[in-house]
Amino acid sequence: MCDTLVATGKATADGTVILAKNSDREPNEAHVLVHLPRARHEPGSMVKCTYIQVPQAPETYEVLLCKPFWIWGCEMGVNEHGVAIGNEAVFTKEPYHKGPGLIGMDFIRLALERAETARRALEIIVQLLETYGQGGNCGFRHKTYYHNSFIIADPREAWVLETAGKFWAAKRVEGVRTISNGLTIGSDWDEASPGLVEHAIEKGWCKSREDFHFARCYSDFLYTRLDGCRARQRRSTELLEAERGRITVKTMMAALRDHGPDPIWNPGRGWLMETICVHAGFGPTRPSQSVGAMVAHLLPGMPIVWVTGTSAPCTSIFKPVFLGGAGLPSIPGLDREPTGTYDPNTLWWSHERLHRQVIRDYATRMPIYREERDALEATFLQEAAEMYTQYRDASPAERAEPLRAFTASCFERAAKATERWIEAVKKTPVRHRPPLLFSLAWDRFNREANFPAY
Repeated sequence: MCDTLVATGKATADGTVILAKNSDREPNEAHVLVHLPRARHEPGSMVKCTYIQVPQAPETYEVLLCKPFWIWGCEMGVNEHGVAIGNEAVFTKEPYHKGPGLIGMDFIRLALERAETARRALEIIVQLLETYGQGGNCGFRHKTYYHNSFIIADPREAWVLETAGKFWAAKRVEGVRTISNGLTIGSDWDEASPGLVEHAIEKGWCKSREDFHFARCYSDFLYTRLDGCRARQRRSTELLEAERGRITVKTMMAALRDHGPDPIWNPGRGWLMETICVHAGFGPTRPSQSVGAMVAHLLPGMPIVWVTGTSAPCTSIFKPVFLGGAGLPSIPGLDREPTGTYDPNTLWWSHERLHRQVIRDYATRMPIYREERDALEATFLQEAAEMYTQYRDASPAERAEPLRAFTASCFERAAKATERWIEAVKKTPVRHRPPLLFSLAWDRFNREANFPAY
């Protein structure tokens, strides 16, 4: 389960477009940052996606992908042209194809590698959807099947694209827009697949064009309500609307860390995934954890992508990565990819030593380092703004090395700080133990990943 947010130039403080997303997956489904350069490919060559092959493009663009370690595609990402995409699982009345096919994450990577604009990315996804459909298992340990919705943005505009099988509808964003794990487009859209309304009438989901509402007609009733998407989408919209005209990267980071209006929030409480920063718990209605987060600041010519590369954005720190002809940045820790088994030599699992200690007593332990984390993140924001001002008009060759060095410096400073925070948190006694069922759930997650005992 996930949440994707976007603010266009009319709603941001600096007139740019900003897209943000949390990737919610299984608690041990390690998140990977993958940075690929622009590349040329032989005519007639094929590319192997998660399950099937499709024809390769003659040229693919530089991309930064944030993805589950075992999937070819990505949950969210950005390319050198400032095209950014995030997807959501949605549950519909259309049957799920369980055989090999393209999954939602494959659509994102294929579009990012091939599109120079958001509009072109939308067209590519629709063409792939109509050609191959969508299908295949999307779960790590537990088989999961769903359809997809997307927010697709570039430095000038943003679109919402929602699908149900091979049917789809798209709406251009004005101001702010958020999506979660449910269809949101109603009777007003800018583009739609042929037969969208007629199919719903034929199925008996509505009586006429005047009665048609995409979300109401195509949504699966049970799963759409059990995943908590309505509460999360309502909350994310409220957060952005409250800051309309003043939205910044920091606004989006705060939204991705949000646990709702309850001042005494506790990760062990609740039966549904109703907060934007999702924490897994006991039972089938809380299976997911926010395993990675991204905020894409789509600055013209040189987008800055803020990534955690680690789970639980409320416990993590965002680090900057520059795109746009600067080559591959030196991001420490990416030479060794994580899996579903504990490996402290990887970025994702190294942070789990902090995250899994914090949630044992969030109210007591999170304040231990929150202020220092926020100050370091503010330093990164200020330094990144200075780097953009200094190098936005420079040639790729002139800015490549300074940007690589800066990115590496931010990741290294964050890693050193994380080690300090782990030691400080471990020394802080647990005063408020989480509910028993929550603790039992995390004991099981830890055993499954061979995570060391506390």
